Amino acid sequence: MTTTVVFADLTGSTRVFEAMGNARATDTVTQITQWVGRVCEAHRGRVVKLLGDGVLAVFPGGPGAVAAVQELQRGHAKRLQSWPLALRMELQIGVASGEVVEVDGDTYGDAVNVASRLSDLAGPRQIWATETVIAQLHEGHAEHRNLGAIHIRGRQDAPVVYCIDWQEEASELLTRPSPLLTLPAAAPDSDFGQIELAWLDMRSLFGVGQLPIHLGRVGDVDFVVNDPRVSRMHARLESRNGRCVLVDVSTYGTWVRLHAGDGGTDTEIALRREECVLHGSGEIALGAPLSDFTAPTIRFKLGGGSLLLSRAGPPAWQR
Repeated sequence: MTTTVVFADLTGSTRVFEAMGNARATDTVTQITQWVGRVCEAHRGRVVKLLGDGVLAVFPGGPGAVAAVQELQRGHAKRLQSWPLALRMELQIGVASGEVVEVDGDTYGDAVNVASRLSDLAGPRQIWATETVIAQLHEGHAEHRNLGAIHIRGRQDAPVVYCIDWQEEASELLTRPSPLLTLPAAAPDSDFGQIELAWLDMRSLFGVGQLPIHLGRVGDVDFVVNDPRVSRMHARLESRNGRCVLVDVSTYGTWVRLHAGDGGTDTEIALRREECVLHGSGEIALGAPLSDFTAPTIRFKLGGGSLLLSRAGPPAWQR
């Protein structure tokens, strides 16, 4: 029997424990996780266990799970409006469907592992779900954006992942769910022809034929970012099935922001030895999260068509 698994985690709890002390912070986190459990149960879910600052719950189907996680994000966002910025703990949620096995009250299976990893990869205030979850939704149930195939540690294949919208006002860029067979097979920037990278005064243009290229701190990579938080060989850009894929190979991780445009909600992704598909334009932070204003951040923009001259001049470090 197929089960839908939800992992809901609180981000920023370490900072809150430092600010509030163990006793008060523990009480606050416990109240939030218990509330998460009650919302899941109200949508026919069952709480398997509380994991410190997270919750693992299972649902008989995708629609109930998606309704629950949307309510969680909406309710928690309203709660945080009255909290000091330093004490805010955002929710990041992963959802996956598949066969699970229950042993002594605990739940095991690929769907559990995938939901847990999606929760880790999703940014604060985001809901990431597998294609198997989206396929269960009816027309108008929830809006979502196709993030493309994303590599998940421990799996040989890269499942297609969606970011589910929970805002009251829906973004025009998100698509209404439809039967799985009618979903577009390619991401918005499939068959891209070039990618432009910019950091400080350095700007380079790479054609699809030049990929793969490497980003890092030393001079023998293709795009150099000279910052101590950047690994010598930090990340790799590949062309794969008409898409531009960013692969993190660093020590401290890579953070990606994909711009939604037209007032939509940007998507943020945290990568640690993982990969994601790049769309449109956005930022790539190397070695530090995008929330850190000092993070070495590369701006990127994808373009279509063929590129005969694969680089628009040498980068600044070669001039």
